[in-house]
Amino acid sequence: MIKLQVIGNLGKDCVTNAVNGKNVINFNVAHTEKFKDAQGNQKDKTIWVDCAYWTDRTGIAPYLKKGQQVYVEGTPEVRTYPKTDGTTGASLTLRVLSVQLLGGRPEGSGPSQSGYNNSMASNGPVPASSDMAIDDLPF
Repeated sequence: MIKLQVIGNLGKDCVTNAVNGKNVINFNVAHTEKFKDAQGNQKDKTIWVDCAYWTDRTGIAPYLKKGQQVYVEGTPEVRTYPKTDGTTGASLTLRVLSVQLLGGRPEGSGPSQSGYNNSMASNGPVPASSDMAIDDLPF
């Protein structure tokens, strides 16, 4: 079995459909990696993953809004399709086994609209990552 794990942001609101008596939630996730090219210039590379979540538990659908950060896990499929110029294109599709909402809220929603709390409890101020030395790490 091949398993794919993706953390990213939803590109648009999800769509829930019934297919042959089963529910499917369709959404897409964008994962962006930052890197430096050979000349040292900062670059971004975004990979879009189309997701299909076949489930009877559609209660998560109202929270799958554009901009929401999610963790999805499932089995990948590569689909090919003919492009208008005659070449063959490919897209990455994920048959989702589990989905979790992560930090960050969709645009325009306040804490009372999100239905969950993003803050983490701490026993004092948390230093910025640039303030921590390697010796300060707990492992």
